Amino acid sequence: MRALSPPLPALPLSVASELLLPGSPPGRRASSPESPACETVRGFGQDVLFLLPPTQPLFTSTMSLDIQCEQLSDARWAELLPLLQQCQVVRLDDCGLTEARCSDISSALRVNPALTELSLRGNELGDAGVHCVLQGLQSPSCKIQKLSLQDCYLTGAGCGVLSSTLRSLPTLQELHLSDNLLGDAGLQLLCEGLLDPQCRLEKLQLEYCNLSAASCEPLASVLRAKPDFKELTVSNNNISEAGVRVLCQGLKDSPCQLEALKLEGCGITSDNCRDLCSIVASKASLRELALGSNKLGDVGLAELCPGLLHPSSSLRTLWIWECGITAKGCGDLCRVLRTKESLKELSLAGNELGDEGARLLCETLLEPGCQLESLWVKSCSFTAACCSHFSSVLTQNKCLLELQISNNRLGDAGVQELCQGLGQPGSVLRVLWLGDCDVSDRSCGSLAATLLANHSLRELDLSNNCLGDAGVLQLVESVRQPGCLLEQLVLYDIYWSAAMEGRLQALEEEKPSLRIIS
Repeated sequence: MRALSPPLPALPLSVASELLLPGSPPGRRASSPESPACETVRGFGQDVLFLLPPTQPLFTSTMSLDIQCEQLSDARWAELLPLLQQCQVVRLDDCGLTEARCSDISSALRVNPALTELSLRGNELGDAGVHCVLQGLQSPSCKIQKLSLQDCYLTGAGCGVLSSTLRSLPTLQELHLSDNLLGDAGLQLLCEGLLDPQCRLEKLQLEYCNLSAASCEPLASVLRAKPDFKELTVSNNNISEAGVRVLCQGLKDSPCQLEALKLEGCGITSDNCRDLCSIVASKASLRELALGSNKLGDVGLAELCPGLLHPSSSLRTLWIWECGITAKGCGDLCRVLRTKESLKELSLAGNELGDEGARLLCETLLEPGCQLESLWVKSCSFTAACCSHFSSVLTQNKCLLELQISNNRLGDAGVQELCQGLGQPGSVLRVLWLGDCDVSDRSCGSLAATLLANHSLRELDLSNNCLGDAGVLQLVESVRQPGCLLEQLVLYDIYWSAAMEGRLQALEEEKPSLRIIS
């Protein structure tokens, strides 16, 4: 066995299994000791498997500590502290941490020059606890780039210390403060720190922070002053029409190359859409615009579309879910889809488009100028009548990879139409969501046959449909075949017998590449 470098105290299984190396996603562990990417570590009383290339040092400064939703006992906490001093990425989300743990965290951070990301999301730290943690980041050797204090019970009173910290962390690029009641006064203090020349923040998340229109002028000042600013999230704050107007003016005056603007649930109306149109047209850097849960309506969408059609617009992602859009609005949007090959992701979920809106969208998806890859049309009042149009799209469109069509009354007849399209050799769809679509066991034969015939589909969601043992059995028999390439089958709120539960467990053991989520 290779010697440890740098040296660390022996780690028990519970700790060692949380260590992740670069390229290993959170929660993913080696599935088998025979895997060539694994190395077995002995000496902890049990074997521990890491996703580790054989040539990689066992412990390196680029390792991550990622623990979520675990109440940490004193003993467990003592085990983790040495890792806080050496890991590059530390995530302790929803771990029941309070102010009492913050002194330990602060001390560990002071001696960890490798740290680039710290997430303490969902812990009740309070202003005093956050203050203590921030003191640990004051070391001259600190190189932190990403800090998440989401839902940490920070208030406006704690923003003064945070503001001072921003002045002394020139490496910090991303700050998440969502779900803290900062209020307008706290936001004002925060912006004073953001305006400091030493602050080079690029991404700021302020969702659910109890902000009003009064916060928008300080934010606009930051946008004007910071040419490197790339992403602003102010969703779910009642900044209203007046606040959005101020933000838009700040963006018009700003040299920043903004890439993402998220204003969902902000009280925007159609009256703001002309300003937003101007932003989309003038900011060639803008890639993502999120306006969901605002009362734009067809009138607002019509005002926005000229900006989307502007030659300078390179928008990739547009979220306009629950915006009061109807089939009439689809006509304006379809002109954008035909023209802008840059647009790849679109959410229209929760808009009353109806079958006529579906027809217009599908006709556009069949045109060569439309390069959409992901379409969310959940809860759009579709019926089986529109499924022949979607079936044609699934057969002929070579770009669409994800279709979220859940919570529409498609029924067995509609799903069988979709299966006809999916079963054709030309289908390239990889992800299909059919949750809560009035699907019964009668559709499972068609779905099972499709899973064998289709070689592109990797994820299928059938949650909250009236399936029983008979239907699930047909799916199981199909999925277990070597020719079925499905990787994830989602069956939330589907009820089956104990015998069927055993079959599903056996299937996952038989086919490790498949995940059944229920």
